[in-house]
Amino acid sequence: MYRQRTSLALRLLAVPALVLLLGGCDKIPGLGPDPRIAQREEEAKAIGGACRHALRGIEDCYTLNPKAAKAAVFAGWKDMDAYMRENKIEGTPSVLGKAEKPERRGGNSEIETETRDGRS
Repeated sequence: MYRQRTSLALRLLAVPALVLLLGGCDKIPGLGPDPRIAQREEEAKAIGGACRHALRGIEDCYTLNPKAAKAAVFAGWKDMDAYMRENKIEGTPSVLGKAEKPERRGGNSEIETETRDGRS
């Protein structure tokens, strides 16, 4: 009889111990999600946040970052939008594509070249 009680008590203690041990399985390498996927998602969220801060529309952000996951980009854009509204932060306009190109001399019709003796 004593032996049956001990066996039952051990079984009852084994169940919570097993639950506690299996609760830490997400820390075992190879059993959790791939860290590269999580990193790509975080980078896409950062891209979305940066686009919102740069006063870019979400469509422009998708166009400029075609490899980033659209759902994560949108989540980052939306989070930054809420943060900026809550803290009354003004965005910073992007300077991408606003640099002026230098003018070409000589026109497009004819390219001037010099020879070794200085004649054109």
